[in-house]
Amino acid sequence: MRAIEIVKPGGPEVLEWHEVPEPSVERGDVLIDTTASAVNRADVLQRMGFYEPPPGSSPYPGLEVSGVVTEVGADVEQFKPGDEVCALLGGGGYAERVAVPWQQVMPVPEGVALREAAGLPEVACTVWSNVFMVGRLRRGETLLIHGGASGIGTFAIQLAKALGAHVVTTVGSDAKAERVRELGADEVINYREEDFADKVHADVILDIMGAKYLAGNVRALKTGGRLVVIGLQGGRTAELDLGALLAKRASVHATALRSRPVDEKGVIVRSVVDNVWPLVGAGAVRPVIYAEVPMAEAAEAHRMLDSGEHVGKILLVR
Repeated sequence: MRAIEIVKPGGPEVLEWHEVPEPSVERGDVLIDTTASAVNRADVLQRMGFYEPPPGSSPYPGLEVSGVVTEVGADVEQFKPGDEVCALLGGGGYAERVAVPWQQVMPVPEGVALREAAGLPEVACTVWSNVFMVGRLRRGETLLIHGGASGIGTFAIQLAKALGAHVVTTVGSDAKAERVRELGADEVINYREEDFADKVHADVILDIMGAKYLAGNVRALKTGGRLVVIGLQGGRTAELDLGALLAKRASVHATALRSRPVDEKGVIVRSVVDNVWPLVGAGAVRPVIYAEVPMAEAAEAHRMLDSGEHVGKILLVR
């Protein structure tokens, strides 16, 4: 088969479309003939040499796919050849075929095209597990989302609104502000012009920045608030004012999805199918697709992501 290989750490030009060995199908695996994958920030970090795949995962980038099941391993009863599915991966999505544990495979939600479904697994599992399973966001509470125009941000806005939250998000331009309002954001803050911590008090904060925003996030939390850190784009080390945290009886959670064991990912995946897929099927939450790029031209898709001009997901299609 063919796949995108990272020939050496570096810029988008190090992504090359090569002939590679076929994936092996082990007990409990599902083999998927890939229709599409999607580009995530973690893929960029892996390309640059900063984020190795978890042990046992494919060395090729790509954390999600959609496609058709072509083979199942022993003990797999939940899926069969011919099923249209999407899946959460530890790696390997930028390829013509991928083998994935059945626990991480999901049916394509009703009303979503197979190709577009590639843009759902990573964002759906990330948002549901962090905002609702960890952050325990409830109807009527306020959610602050940093990076509202990203794939995660566009999904989080829609899901939180569908479940009755008040949604505030940060963006970096007027054009992005207009787009996230269309998706349902109640308040939008341009982080280039305003300090978000002066503008909002949130019950839950979904943060991709890490160190750079830590002090402001603590300041923005309400009493009993929950800060959930899922990215370190603004650095990994900062001073935490425990006194401010104690005074608010607030909490800080730092989580990662890719490195979790299969069974833990399986719990999240099943919860997404049960709780999120019905909302997608009803049209309350939809994948937001910025562009579709041929998989062999993954370097161009990475240039798009690096530019920061996109809103939503960039797909790699076959």
